[in-house]
Amino acid sequence: MKNPRRVEHQQTGRGYVPVYATGTVEQPWASYSKTDHDVWDTLYSRQRALLPAYACQEFLDGVERFGLGDGGIPRFDDLNRVLGAATGWEVVAVEGLLPDEVFFDHLAHRRFPVSWWIRRPDQLDYLSEPDLFHDLFGHVPLLLNPVFADYMQAYGKGGMKAHAIGPEALMNLTRLYWYTVEFGLIRTDAGLRIYGAGIVSSKSESIYSIDSTAPNRIGFDLARVMNTRYRIDSHQQTYFVIDDFAQLFDATAADFTPVYAQLARGQAVAAAEVLPTDTVFHRGSREGFVSGGDN
Repeated sequence: MKNPRRVEHQQTGRGYVPVYATGTVEQPWASYSKTDHDVWDTLYSRQRALLPAYACQEFLDGVERFGLGDGGIPRFDDLNRVLGAATGWEVVAVEGLLPDEVFFDHLAHRRFPVSWWIRRPDQLDYLSEPDLFHDLFGHVPLLLNPVFADYMQAYGKGGMKAHAIGPEALMNLTRLYWYTVEFGLIRTDAGLRIYGAGIVSSKSESIYSIDSTAPNRIGFDLARVMNTRYRIDSHQQTYFVIDDFAQLFDATAADFTPVYAQLARGQAVAAAEVLPTDTVFHRGSREGFVSGGDN
């Protein structure tokens, strides 16, 4: 086995630029240091204490089924026995960010890429790229849910089509991933709850996404989501709310080509904007928002 690298963004005169890896590696579990395991335990304990009041039950159930709090960084092989039996997915170890087409191919074949390395102790509260904790704790528990697992595979297949169509279609699909898989909220009998991995793996955004009066919380609509810019430098200015995971899966059933064509004829919506046609759960106060810089 080759020694896996830790592939991260690089600082240049133009700011941080992403550096991509392509292949899969074996999880080098024996080489994790005590510090690595301590970082996992610290992050896990912090989020597990917080999330019962914020995360959806499907996510919490997945965390318990995997035993992610048994102590130290989990072994991917152990997780795959549980995951494969439940939904036919598997975790594969990667060195860092993957090119779009490689990532989509993994999802389309029910493989979820997880960065093998974990952040340093001084990065507990922020990291510019996804590490093992974000990828594993944030994403993998919901892959035990059959409907969400099918949505993720459908997204991967859609991504391969979008990549072939062109960059504008790819951006539309990226926004869908961002506002659902990474930063999505869901309606429950207990109120709005988190399911997005970018939120559940972050203490500050877990609290902000549900409790803050600043951001908008708007009902999910496929074309609206695909046409909405997002923030990578702050908490989100808008969160989209699904009714249930079946709504997500149903949204991926149709061919997106007509949607891409429709959106290409108009202008993208700013991250903070609320439209007259929106179903508004909460219109944000916009406190602390900055203008410009949307993706």
